[in-house]
Amino acid sequence: MSTLTRPQSGPGLPVDLTGGRSTGRGARNILATVIIVCCFLLALVPLVWILWTVVSKGYSQLIDASWWNESQRGITTRNAGGGAYHAIVGSLITALCCAVISVPIGVMGAVYLVEYGGRGPIARAVSFMVDILTGVPSIVAALFVYALWVTLLGFERVGFAVALSLVLLMVPTVLRLTEEVLRLVPNELREASFALGIPRWKTILRIVVPTAFSGIVTGVMLGLARIMGETAPLLILGPYTKGINLNPFSGNMAALPTMINQDRTESLQPAVDRTWAAALTLVLLVLLLNLIARAIARFSAVRK
Repeated sequence: MSTLTRPQSGPGLPVDLTGGRSTGRGARNILATVIIVCCFLLALVPLVWILWTVVSKGYSQLIDASWWNESQRGITTRNAGGGAYHAIVGSLITALCCAVISVPIGVMGAVYLVEYGGRGPIARAVSFMVDILTGVPSIVAALFVYALWVTLLGFERVGFAVALSLVLLMVPTVLRLTEEVLRLVPNELREASFALGIPRWKTILRIVVPTAFSGIVTGVMLGLARIMGETAPLLILGPYTKGINLNPFSGNMAALPTMINQDRTESLQPAVDRTWAAALTLVLLVLLLNLIARAIARFSAVRK
């Protein structure tokens, strides 16, 4: 009759309770790490390539002070010089008009879906419409606003009409990202506030929104980054001008995407240089806005 002997263990003889499976798990973990790192590096290749191309071909114009404080008025495609001041200002004004309309709609829509709507029919209808707007091409939004603003109401093609078409593109991004951020706020915070007798609207304003503020700002900046590079609404609703126009309700207004489109059609070297410089300026502008938003979110976050 055989007897079962307990394996001896001691400081120098560790007991292997995994049956040798830890070695296989370690190998699979290393293999998965290598695959993920390789995929990450592969995804970086086109990004680095694009950034290097834009920077190397556009930086020469940006180091000239005239690029930042002059327009293209009086500059032909055969002449070098001029700046992008008119296009930078036009892009910022259009984005500001769009944000003033889109941010309240997107944030309040997300608050309704998370805090009030629940699974009701109105909430389902709002979610359905947001899903549709998410997949709408920019040119379709521009044509819709053109039919409403120009054809039906008889107004002129101006910068504000461009902002209205961009609203249709920005609202879904802001709403969906804000909705996801609000859902991450712990319900315990809401329940504690309700237990103290604080009404729902004050709980949302004083507890829920401040807790999710950094995520909301990130969603707004992603929405701005989504619209600032759009070209179709500008081509249809905002004719390009080489001069400076600060009034979005009157006259043609320049923007960086339309400046890029204007110069890219020319094969002359001055126009090509301005095209790359305008593209780099747009990249830097979006980057700057994101950095500002990160700073605001950081210093406005709720302290624990």
